[in-house]
Formats: sequence, C-alpha cells, structure tokens
Amino acid sequence: MISASEWLVTVLALSAVILFDLTLAVIRRHKETSLREATIWTFIYVGLAVAFGILMPHWASLASRDEFFAGWLTEYSLSVDNIFIFVIILARLKVEKEKQQLVLLYGILIAIFLRVILISIGAAVIAKFAWVFFIFGAFLLYTSWHLFVENNEEKEWKENALITKLRSRGASSFTIALVALGVTDLIFALDSIPAIFGLTQNVYVVITANIFALMGLRQLYFLIGGLMSRLIYLGKGLAIILAFIGVKLLFEACHGVSIHEIAGVKIPHISIAVSLTFIVSTLVITTALSLASSRDKKGN
Repeated sequence: MISASEWLVTVLALSAVILFDLTLAVIRRHKETSLREATIWTFIYVGLAVAFGILMPHWASLASRDEFFAGWLTEYSLSVDNIFIFVIILARLKVEKEKQQLVLLYGILIAIFLRVILISIGAAVIAKFAWVFFIFGAFLLYTSWHLFVENNEEKEWKENALITKLRSRGASSFTIALVALGVTDLIFALDSIPAIFGLTQNVYVVITANIFALMGLRQLYFLIGGLMSRLIYLGKGLAIILAFIGVKLLFEACHGVSIHEIAGVKIPHISIAVSLTFIVSTLVITTALSLASSRDKKGN
C-alpha cells in the first residue's frame, strides 16, 4: 500500500520533470527539434522510467516493479503506434515545425490530466463491479482484431465536428492542433487504460506507468516520426499484446465472479511475470521483423 507521503513525493517529482520539460519547450519554441536532441531526451526519459521501476521495490512491493514495467511497455508501445496519427494531424493542419514541440507538450499535459481522471473512475468501477472485466476483455479483443486486420496505409485522421467548428470560427492552427491531439489521445485512452488494468489494478502503478509513457512522447515524435514507415509490423505486435491482455482480463473476470473452471477445464491465472515476458518478446520480435523486412524492401 502506497502511503500519502509516498504519493506526494511521487507527484512532486513527476511534476518537477514535467515543469522542466514545459519550460524547455517554451524557451525553445521558435527552434526546430533536431534528431540528436530528440535522441538524447528520449534516452533520458526512458532511463528515468527504467530507474523508477528498478527503485520501486524500495517503497512498494516487488510485484509492483514487474507490473510497472509491463504496464509502461504496453502504454509506451501504444503511444509509438499513435505517433503515426500525430504526424498526420500536424502535417494536415500545417503546424510549423518550430511550434510542433510546444503543441505536442500542451497536448500531452491535457492527456495526462484526462487519463488520471479516467483511471480514477476506472479503478472505482472495478472495485465495485468485478464483472466489468468481461466488458474490458471483450473490448480489447475487438480492438485487437480491428488493429490486426488494419493496414498501415489505412490509417488516417479525419476532422470531427468540434475541429470543423473551431476552423469555421477562425481558430489558429496551433489551437486546432492542440484540441485535435487532446481528443485523439482521449480516444486512444479507451484502449490503453483497459489494457493496463488487465495487467494490474494498482492505481499507483497504473498512473505512474501512463505518465512515464506520455512524458517522453514529444521527443519520441521527433525521433521516430520519419521512421514509422519501417515499423510495418508494430500494429500486428500490439494487436497480439492486446489480445493476450484481453484473454487475461476474461480469465480474471471469471475468477472475480467465482467461476474457476468451465466444462471441467480449470481457468488459469496468468502471472505478471508471464505477461511481462510475453509483452517484451512480442515487441522485440515484431520490431526486428519490421526492420529486417523494410531493409530488404529498401535494398530491392
């Protein structure tokens, strides 16, 4: 159980990092982010997440560490896939490259705020209604199927009524892009939040994993924005991961309503160690296959 003082220290530390990033983005708002700068900061944020996970057993349980890494990797991977849509949005709205880092950071801050609210609501619902896992699991399986059959070329972004109304009222491209990123991430959260609750119901782990996955998204955008075309199997890998978590959720839902076997077959408990191993293996394999395949196509 995380104490109030540990929550306070965590919130203050994460807020300090976010404030630093915001200050840096404001100072450099008229400068284009270089590949070198994006690479350095991406490694810094990944390093912070890894260090946080490794040190977590000092104030939380050992199981929380594995849950954090499984959740963070899942959320971070989903964020990488979502960057493709961010690239399209900023290109379609013709946001200047010098202003992209600022609109991305503001959009991420909105996303963090919205996700904390959604996670709190989700945790309250799960605590009261164990059967909600059946809904989460079925939704993840549907999302997995949709993601698996989707081609990279089919990904697109269309303006919704809110964006169209803002445009008609003469809103700037910066404002429209900010709203578009916030709305888009809210839609993405409908997949990612059930996915991480399928790995852990520890609200502290869920919130910190989400924040660490989002904090470095701005730098990651500039780092891999031009490399998305090479990660051709990332979507398939994420589909497999979501399907795995969906099945895990259905198993947990059955246990939650005291159904421990079906037709004489015992329903298994999938441990966090198995989940973490599956997630890492899937990401490594699909990334390696993507890079190898795209390299072969480029060579031909």
